[in-house]
Amino acid sequence: MSTLNLKIEFGGGLELLFSNQRSYQIALPSLVPKDNSTAEESLAMKEMKALDVDYLIHHMRDHMLQERVELFMEKDTVRPGILVLINDTDWELEGEGDYKLQEGDEVVFISTLHGG
Repeated sequence: MSTLNLKIEFGGGLELLFSNQRSYQIALPSLVPKDNSTAEESLAMKEMKALDVDYLIHHMRDHMLQERVELFMEKDTVRPGILVLINDTDWELEGEGDYKLQEGDEVVFISTLHGG
């Protein structure tokens, strides 16, 4: 199975939830379970789809996030107040979670929420 290499970056304090690391280089399979499950069980029986941002978010939650999932995700997507950029473009212009990731894509997550 082929993999895609991606660059993930965090800003606005989100890096604190991800081991205080601002940047990651990760490799994910180009085909992933349609239900966004990230467990390592046998994939033979699962319906597959092309790697998209929805799956990336679930992978980050299950394998990279160190604490406080509620500060990163709400329901099945990033919580309001987190700006997501795909190759320097707002993800809303790219189809949000449905965007099919490609080799070398850069995905940036920036918290726009500030304490008071």
